[in-house]
Amino acid sequence: MSTSLCLASRSLARTSLRVPKPTTASIRTLTTQQQRSQSNRQQQQQIPRTIKSGVNPGALGALALGTLVGWYFYSNKEITLTKDSWKKVDYNAVYKDIADLLEDENYDDGSYGPILVRLAWHSSGTFDKKTKTGGSEGATIRFHPESNHGANAGLDVARARLEPLKKKYPHISYGDLYTLAGVVAVQELGGPTVRWRPGRVEKKEDECTPDGRLPDAAQGADHMRDIFYRMGFNDQEIAALVGAHALGRCHTSRSGFEGPWNASPTSFTNFFYTELLNNHWVPKKWDGPHQYVDKESGQFMMLPADMSFKSDAQFRKYVEIYARDQDVFFADFAKAFTKLLEVGVKFPEDAPVYEFKTLE
Repeated sequence: MSTSLCLASRSLARTSLRVPKPTTASIRTLTTQQQRSQSNRQQQQQIPRTIKSGVNPGALGALALGTLVGWYFYSNKEITLTKDSWKKVDYNAVYKDIADLLEDENYDDGSYGPILVRLAWHSSGTFDKKTKTGGSEGATIRFHPESNHGANAGLDVARARLEPLKKKYPHISYGDLYTLAGVVAVQELGGPTVRWRPGRVEKKEDECTPDGRLPDAAQGADHMRDIFYRMGFNDQEIAALVGAHALGRCHTSRSGFEGPWNASPTSFTNFFYTELLNNHWVPKKWDGPHQYVDKESGQFMMLPADMSFKSDAQFRKYVEIYARDQDVFFADFAKAFTKLLEVGVKFPEDAPVYEFKTLE
């Protein structure tokens, strides 16, 4: 829906700030000790499920053989994936390697997490329930012309970040890799446990979806419903998914918009809702597209589509719920995000469901 401030340490990036609505000032004064305590409590609650398949999820010891630095020792020869290729992948190892890719103090706000969530979102959010086309199956977002659709500007950065892992794990499909990256980012940045399963197949370039299937940030509530209803979502699920705007920032070089939504863009929180309701938003005075900034500091922004969740009565009732209770938001987001990553996918009957544990 949008693009992916202050460089964050790894512990901050993985922190879930389970606190009542803070003011802008109080956000800035959260202590490292509080963050670590909250992160530890969350990690203790995230217990992985038993996997009912031939995949060996316990082979994490193999990671000692090498990390991303040594991916090039693996064969660069492309292989043709079969319907059972997914069974040859150690998804726990892939999870760890993606998590190790997140932090980079030289990129944006110090983490690739937000743009990986955006990649997973945009590769999945093209599904059309009437034509049964689009969605994460096939990861056609990597092909022209879909990769060049305006809504996907900048996502080449995310795809390039993950490409070494595709070479290291040649049996994983791009659809599985991109969606798993979104799950890793949500969880490692402090968000809820998101259930995920493998088995997406590859598609060809001529199966790209047409432009216009992703949300237009300049539009309002009616447009949002048109986009999400097409995929089979209801108002509550739409309101939960937009909470991912707690992460990242907009870039003029990508969407044309500019700025972060809040002061902690590398932490997954309910701050999108609290900021939306508690700040006074005014139109930004600039030469760019119409957007809003908070009147108090002018540092944070909201998109026209974001503001519709405050003005539309049906959306607003969920915004108020999520602003009051982050746990409720986390639970609803996890369900809606899993649904988004799976719409249109024909999973193998024996594909296991994973609930990954976050890294220590």
